[in-house]
Amino acid sequence: MSDPTRFILIETSHPGNVGAAARAIKVMGFADLVLVRPRFADVLQREDTRAMASGAHDVLEGARVVASLAEALDGMSHICATAMTPRDFGPPTFAPRAHLPALAAGGEGVAFVFGPERTGLANEDVYRCHVCLSIPTHPDYGSLNLAQAVQLLAYDWRQALGGFGVEERRASDLFADGAAIQGLLEHWQRTLVAIGYLDPASPKKLVPRLNQLANRLRLTREEVHILRGIARAATLDRR
Repeated sequence: MSDPTRFILIETSHPGNVGAAARAIKVMGFADLVLVRPRFADVLQREDTRAMASGAHDVLEGARVVASLAEALDGMSHICATAMTPRDFGPPTFAPRAHLPALAAGGEGVAFVFGPERTGLANEDVYRCHVCLSIPTHPDYGSLNLAQAVQLLAYDWRQALGGFGVEERRASDLFADGAAIQGLLEHWQRTLVAIGYLDPASPKKLVPRLNQLANRLRLTREEVHILRGIARAATLDRR
């Protein structure tokens, strides 16, 4: 199985949520989306769905609509329900990050099951699952949009699987070095003298203060070029 992860949405009401969910799983590198009894039989082709998918049309094209959760779970060996609060009876409840790392090491076919927008998962659907995942939220307001919940779980699951690398930019490639800052300050000192702002016979601590300002600002190379350009423009003969 090339993609052992499946996202299952049960009885979704809003086409936009289906499209947004498709986008959410694609950006995390997943593609298997199954809909169980959606409100609209043609939800995968609806304009709102495709608009919210925003480039994840391949996920929509590969998605399936089925009549039951049992069909959606075909081939999956570990099933994760999603719920805001634990049930009195049913599988154990964990925060995603407490459960997913160990699950990632097993290499199983994993399904994440999401309920309808208004009611969440029915108890009988939760009972089919091995575990219930509850996203930690503020205790006074834990209601998440369906697509947002899909995004959060897709992200945590991808991180558990090892994540994606981030193209980092080194500070040395971005910020101006000491020599560039000193060159800027010398340029500005000449400019300030030329426009009559700085008296070279009584400079006081103006240049050291400008040096401290530049250090606090962490000027980039491009910003140094801009400031030196301003200094050049300030001394141009405008006659």
